[in-house]
Amino acid sequence: MPRLCQTDGLSEDQTEILKAVRQFVDEQIIPVAQELEHADEYPQEIIDGLKELGVFGLTIPEEFGGLGESLLTYALVVEEIARGWMSVSGVINTHFIVAYMLVQHGTEEQKQKYLPRMATGEVRGAFSMSEPGLGSDVSAVSTRATRQDDGSYSITGQKMWLTNGATSTLVAVLTKTDEGADSVYKNMTTFLVEKEAGFGETAQGVTVPGKIEKMGYKGVETTELILEGHRIGADQVLGGEPGRGFFQMMDGVEVGRVNVAARACGLAWRGFELGIAYAQQRKTFGKAIAEHQAVLFRLAEMATKVEVAHTMMVKAARLKDTGQRMDVEAGMAKMVASEYANEVVEDSFRIHGGYGYSKEYEIERLMREVKFMLIGEGTSDIQKMIIGRSLLKDYRL
Repeated sequence: MPRLCQTDGLSEDQTEILKAVRQFVDEQIIPVAQELEHADEYPQEIIDGLKELGVFGLTIPEEFGGLGESLLTYALVVEEIARGWMSVSGVINTHFIVAYMLVQHGTEEQKQKYLPRMATGEVRGAFSMSEPGLGSDVSAVSTRATRQDDGSYSITGQKMWLTNGATSTLVAVLTKTDEGADSVYKNMTTFLVEKEAGFGETAQGVTVPGKIEKMGYKGVETTELILEGHRIGADQVLGGEPGRGFFQMMDGVEVGRVNVAARACGLAWRGFELGIAYAQQRKTFGKAIAEHQAVLFRLAEMATKVEVAHTMMVKAARLKDTGQRMDVEAGMAKMVASEYANEVVEDSFRIHGGYGYSKEYEIERLMREVKFMLIGEGTSDIQKMIIGRSLLKDYRL
């Protein structure tokens, strides 16, 4: 068995799950990924297969019909799926974050209402924090939920960059609310907004305008979400108590960063596989290019980066599973994995030479997909700010 991306200390159940997912990736995803990606076609058959495997309910507790697996198991599954086609891992990412937030912060009624149907994939989740002018400054959220006389809320605003914006039927939406707190972070609330799948007006006061065209990350749709006087009951406030939205979202983002790290690991892994295979097939000056020292050294560096990224991602996931705060570890894992994935995929691209520029070869797709890792769930600069500030607290003179 190839030695890269092996994880010590896995249970028998975890090993069997990963084996099943890897077989599914090799047989059902990799053979069709190129065609579907180039056509920007939604991978419905692949999604149906993942439902049958139980991936949509992987981390949902067994009492709600899920498999009750850990974040580590989920991250390793994501790594395997991203190795086949990164877009497919995006289909389950935001669904997972919403399910995680419900498990951690939802009321008992909200858990009973949504989690069993999320475990089967009947209800599909999306995560909505960003806005057109927002970026990483979450305090600048302008979408506002105004309390009405009957206790309900009216939400108005524009949200941006919703993965699964059209196919989802439940969206966790971060809004500003006036809770009278002295901190902007305590005047935010997360609402569970229900809608129909599709584009156009998908619920009263909820519109999904259309698909945003992207250089990569194709197949899965990315959209805006327009809310114009959307009326929603107080029972749809995540956790039942307004003013806690920022902290709930940051908890979700923390596991989201582990997810993006895992996706980057999968891309790096596949980039290495393609590079080392091509280097043994392509010959120049009478021998395989893998035998030339320049290429051999490049392969060695690529493999080392794959291993470092995988190890840091696993450490962050395991720490989160213990219940400890791990913003630094998640930030480090996300930063290293995304930067190294870009370097590994580019090195593989260089090994392919002119053929790497051809759409016939898989590495061309990876070159476009891997760029998203640099900005998804916070740029490397944002991760450095989080890491640096925490370190100053830990090592304060």
